[in-house]
Amino acid sequence: MEAYTKTVEWMFQQLPMYQRVGAQAFKKDLSRTIKLAKHLGNPHQKFQSVHIAGTNGKGSTSHMLASVLQESGYKVGLYTSPHLKDFRERIKVNGKFIPKKNVVGFINENRDFLTENELSFFEMTVGMAFDHFAREKVDIAVIEVGLGGRLDSTNIITPEVSVITNIGLDHTAFLGDTLAKIASEKAGIIKDNIPVVIGEKQKETTDIFTEKAKQHHSEIYFAEDLKFDKYHTDLKGDYQNKNIKSVLGAVKVLRKKGWEIPEDGLRNGLNSVKLHTSLQGRWDILKEKPKVICDTAHNTEGLSLVFKQLKKEKFQHLHIVLGVVNDKDLDKILPLFPTSAIYYFSKPDVPRGLETEILQQKAAKFGLEGSLFDSVSEAYEAALGTALDEDLVFVGGSTFTVAEII
Repeated sequence: MEAYTKTVEWMFQQLPMYQRVGAQAFKKDLSRTIKLAKHLGNPHQKFQSVHIAGTNGKGSTSHMLASVLQESGYKVGLYTSPHLKDFRERIKVNGKFIPKKNVVGFINENRDFLTENELSFFEMTVGMAFDHFAREKVDIAVIEVGLGGRLDSTNIITPEVSVITNIGLDHTAFLGDTLAKIASEKAGIIKDNIPVVIGEKQKETTDIFTEKAKQHHSEIYFAEDLKFDKYHTDLKGDYQNKNIKSVLGAVKVLRKKGWEIPEDGLRNGLNSVKLHTSLQGRWDILKEKPKVICDTAHNTEGLSLVFKQLKKEKFQHLHIVLGVVNDKDLDKILPLFPTSAIYYFSKPDVPRGLETEILQQKAAKFGLEGSLFDSVSEAYEAALGTALDEDLVFVGGSTFTVAEII
């Protein structure tokens, strides 16, 4: 559909977008989002919601919770970012992507307003999502924060419950360079008298969340302190056990507020996340011989969990297809990578992609050796061509690296 392709290209090219260009797309103000919402008739006030922030796990947690609510019989909106292959992955109702004609229609109807007010890619996408959910009359929408919390475009909603999965050092140029500063930004989603669930207890952040909740007269739950039965999910990776706790905390609050989430809805929802939401890129096993695993983890905390999981795999040789974006602290990330692996260095196809030569030089300082490739797909093909059936190929370093091979 040519009109759809042109519309999405316009959204990407005309307006700055944090995921592609970085700092210039990060606006420290919610006024334009509020103005857009008003222009659209405040669609975010026409449905209930859950707001999910955090450094790692917020995407998986959002998808799990949406699946549980859908399995419990609700019509569920799901807003997440970034996308892997198709822009429409960001906006779903009961797992179905927003139709292409709706994307085109929204931009065509509002183009003058969007242009005049210089709305960013992210702001207009949030507006489109809220408008779609209101028109579809969803019962509840699970809304994932894009960046931070306090000043994120999604932060105009008043949810049933706020969830903050954890805090790690990522996007430090925007959110601050300590866990405490980052926690303060993410705590910005805590609203007056709205309960908040904190996924992980961390000594540097607990007091910040507790104090913020107190200021807003909000009940605060630390998921680690709550007693739950054992639950499983179809999302692979041991690290999902942490995310399950965040989901269970949110479910506890929703049930308390009168949402009917039966036990079989909870269990079946957790076990059918991929079926209900089409989530990809989280410890995703793409092939068996050789075994190919990809994961979108791209910061210290996320990668630590991924390599912990990798140690449990059995293989003869390890091949790693690696590409990163240029705002990552490589001195912190690269020491996590195994020196025994064969590396295939590449650059993700976005303006923020780090030049392959720089990545290779940096990696060499940490004992990571390998070859350079012109693209992620060429690096991936080379790894598949070299690997034996008993080997393992891991693809990662960035959401954009994974997107190119999935």
